[in-house]
Amino acid sequence: MLTFLAESTVHTLDPFVFEIAPGVGPRWYGVSYLAGFVVGWLLLRALARRSLIPLRADQVGDLLTYLVIGVVAGGRIGHVLFYERPLLWTFEPSFPWWGLLAIHKGGMSSHGGIIGVVLATWLFARRNSIQVGAVMDAAAFVAGPGLGFGRLANLVNGELPGKVLPASMQADPPWWSIKYPDEILSPTFPDPAALEPLRRLVDPLRPFPESLVDAAYAGRQDVIDALVPLLPAHHPSQVFQAITDGLVLPLVLVIVWWKPRPAGTITGAFFVAYGVLRMTTEQFREPDAGVFAIGAITLPMLLSLAMVVLGLAGCILVRRAPRIGGIGGGRS
Repeated sequence: MLTFLAESTVHTLDPFVFEIAPGVGPRWYGVSYLAGFVVGWLLLRALARRSLIPLRADQVGDLLTYLVIGVVAGGRIGHVLFYERPLLWTFEPSFPWWGLLAIHKGGMSSHGGIIGVVLATWLFARRNSIQVGAVMDAAAFVAGPGLGFGRLANLVNGELPGKVLPASMQADPPWWSIKYPDEILSPTFPDPAALEPLRRLVDPLRPFPESLVDAAYAGRQDVIDALVPLLPAHHPSQVFQAITDGLVLPLVLVIVWWKPRPAGTITGAFFVAYGVLRMTTEQFREPDAGVFAIGAITLPMLLSLAMVVLGLAGCILVRRAPRIGGIGGGRS
């Protein structure tokens, strides 16, 4: 759960939907992917039934299979190549043996997933003799909800936290800011000595301060209340990106596709809109440790900028392609 206080929100969400055994069970992260694919499937079927895309309703399931593989493979490979290349040569004696395959330990890149979807749609279109731009448009149009669900899963997992609020706001942080109990485990936690008086609140036989974090996530209000004054408040960047990816981005694409457009236009619009929105929300997100950056411009921003450029170029190049779509039923 999220513990709402007058001055801030404390992150105490459980990444598991339920646990079959300690550390074993379905996670909200997996549920978010499933929800994104289900919503995508429903939207694709609706587009096919209205003849807005050159796919039959019975082809939607096949396309979705390609998209699932593209998202998962592209997202994981992209994460490893962009952010954790040492996983390429990391091997362990237990399943899945290779660091690249250890998806259960987290690490999926949205930019990598988008690249994977582009390749998957291209392959599907070529194998089924369908115009590539039209298939890419269909995939781009339904991608937003899945991206938004993924960001909510990041929030549940306590991943990708936002930047710390300015010092002037820390004394009385707003309710929408988030504090993370596990931040006390970080080597950069500013005042470890301040945790010592809290030992009395937890089992002295358990490792400290890990026991404090466990107690907070178990819902111990006394521990949460004691930790709150020691924790910095962060921007809720996961929420910002869930809103932009899951709501704003689809709205932009609906507006663009309200009337028929040349095949490939929606893909270009997706690239431009996602890139701009991602660069905007990245201003509130804490950069990953060790991520490549040029000054204040981080790798995710650079990748998003490349998407904007490619999207604009794509919209220009496809302007003479056959028109498809028309969500509003309009005529070109």
